[in-house]
Amino acid sequence: MIHKNWLDKPTIRKVKCVHTNAAKYMVDRALTAGQEYDLKNETEEFYFIVDNTGKVGGYYKEYFA
Repeated sequence: MIHKNWLDKPTIRKVKCVHTNAAKYMVDRALTAGQEYDLKNETEEFYFIVDNTGKVGGYYKEYFA
């Protein structure tokens, strides 16, 4: 249940969203291209960031630089 306290953990680093052109999901509601986000956790495929909703969400790394 490590994900329950990600919002309170210190930020690892900032990542910048480069696009929101998703083929399958509607990420443009939670991400804004050109904006930097606080990275809270990272896996091989996903970044877990604090998005525009104020919650931690998991997004493919392809949206970020």
